[in-house]
Amino acid sequence: MKSRSDWHNLYYRKAWKQLRLDHLAKNPLCVYCQRDGKITPATIVDHIKAHKGDLNLFFDPNNLQSLCKVHHDSSKQRAESKNINEIGCDANGFPLDPEHPFHN
Repeated sequence: MKSRSDWHNLYYRKAWKQLRLDHLAKNPLCVYCQRDGKITPATIVDHIKAHKGDLNLFFDPNNLQSLCKVHHDSSKQRAESKNINEIGCDANGFPLDPEHPFHN
Protein backbone atom coordinates (compact mmCIF):
# COMPACT_ATOMS: atom_id res chain seq x y z
CA MET A 1 0.00 0.00 0.00
CA LYS A 2 1.27 3.44 -0.89
CA SER A 3 1.65 6.12 1.75
CA ARG A 4 -0.32 9.37 1.48
CA SER A 5 2.81 11.25 0.44
CA ASP A 6 3.16 8.89 -2.55
CA TRP A 7 -0.19 9.88 -4.06
CA HIS A 8 -1.08 13.29 -2.61
CA ASN A 9 0.37 14.95 -5.73
CA LEU A 10 -2.58 13.55 -7.74
CA TYR A 11 -4.67 16.44 -6.39
CA TYR A 12 -2.47 18.91 -8.27
CA ARG A 13 -3.01 17.31 -11.68
CA LYS A 14 -4.99 19.22 -14.28
CA ALA A 15 -7.23 16.19 -14.87
CA TRP A 16 -8.24 16.12 -11.18
CA LYS A 17 -8.86 19.85 -11.06
CA GLN A 18 -11.16 19.61 -14.08
CA LEU A 19 -12.96 16.51 -12.75
CA ARG A 20 -13.48 18.31 -9.43
CA LEU A 21 -14.92 21.42 -11.10
CA ASP A 22 -17.21 19.34 -13.31
CA HIS A 23 -18.44 17.34 -10.33
CA LEU A 24 -19.20 20.42 -8.22
CA ALA A 25 -21.00 22.05 -11.15
CA LYS A 26 -23.29 19.02 -11.45
CA ASN A 27 -23.52 18.31 -7.70
CA PRO A 28 -23.22 21.62 -5.83
CA LEU A 29 -24.74 20.53 -2.50
CA CYS A 30 -23.33 18.46 0.38
CA VAL A 31 -24.85 14.97 0.20
CA TYR A 32 -24.67 14.48 3.98
CA CYS A 33 -26.49 17.76 4.65
CA GLN A 34 -29.13 16.81 2.09
CA ARG A 35 -29.76 13.54 3.96
CA ASP A 36 -30.41 15.65 7.05
CA GLY A 37 -32.84 17.88 5.14
CA LYS A 38 -30.41 20.80 4.94
CA ILE A 39 -29.16 22.69 1.91
CA THR A 40 -25.44 23.45 2.18
CA PRO A 41 -23.07 24.30 -0.66
CA ALA A 42 -20.36 21.70 -1.13
CA THR A 43 -16.76 22.85 -1.29
CA ILE A 44 -15.04 19.46 -1.34
CA VAL A 45 -15.19 16.62 -3.84
CA ASP A 46 -14.64 13.49 -1.80
CA HIS A 47 -13.77 9.96 -2.85
CA ILE A 48 -16.52 7.68 -1.54
CA LYS A 49 -14.20 4.72 -1.38
CA ALA A 50 -10.66 5.70 -0.34
CA HIS A 51 -8.41 5.44 -3.39
CA LYS A 52 -5.02 5.25 -1.60
CA GLY A 53 -3.28 5.98 -4.87
CA ASP A 54 -5.35 3.68 -7.09
CA LEU A 55 -5.73 5.76 -10.27
CA ASN A 56 -8.91 3.95 -11.34
CA LEU A 57 -10.63 4.86 -8.07
CA PHE A 58 -9.10 8.33 -7.98
CA PHE A 59 -10.43 9.38 -11.39
CA ASP A 60 -13.69 7.37 -11.30
CA PRO A 61 -16.57 9.90 -11.43
CA ASN A 62 -18.84 7.30 -9.81
CA ASN A 63 -16.55 7.28 -6.76
CA LEU A 64 -17.07 10.97 -6.03
CA GLN A 65 -19.45 12.85 -3.76
CA SER A 66 -19.86 16.49 -2.86
CA LEU A 67 -19.35 17.42 0.78
CA CYS A 68 -19.20 20.54 2.90
CA LYS A 69 -15.98 21.04 4.84
CA VAL A 70 -17.65 20.22 8.17
CA HIS A 71 -18.84 16.79 7.02
CA HIS A 72 -15.63 16.01 5.14
CA ASP A 73 -13.46 16.82 8.15
CA SER A 74 -15.65 15.08 10.73
CA SER A 75 -18.15 12.37 9.74
CA LYS A 76 -16.28 11.22 6.64
CA GLN A 77 -12.89 11.03 8.38
CA ARG A 78 -14.35 8.99 11.27
CA ALA A 79 -15.99 6.61 8.80
CA GLU A 80 -12.77 6.16 6.83
CA SER A 81 -10.81 5.39 9.97
CA LYS A 82 -13.32 2.56 10.63
CA ASN A 83 -13.29 1.38 6.97
CA ILE A 84 -16.93 2.39 6.46
CA ASN A 85 -17.82 3.76 3.01
CA GLU A 86 -21.40 4.91 3.50
CA ILE A 87 -22.42 6.91 6.56
CA GLY A 88 -25.90 6.77 7.99
CA CYS A 89 -28.78 4.41 8.49
CA ASP A 90 -31.91 3.53 6.57
CA ALA A 91 -35.46 4.08 7.89
CA ASN A 92 -35.16 0.86 9.94
CA GLY A 93 -31.90 1.91 11.58
CA PHE A 94 -29.67 -0.43 9.60
CA PRO A 95 -26.33 0.89 8.27
CA LEU A 96 -26.42 2.09 4.64
CA ASP A 97 -22.94 0.74 3.91
CA PRO A 98 -23.26 -2.87 2.69
CA GLU A 99 -19.69 -3.47 3.93
CA HIS A 100 -20.46 -2.21 7.46
CA PRO A 101 -19.48 -4.79 10.12
CA PHE A 102 -23.15 -4.98 11.15
CA HIS A 103 -23.93 -6.87 7.94
CA ASN A 104 -21.31 -9.57 8.62
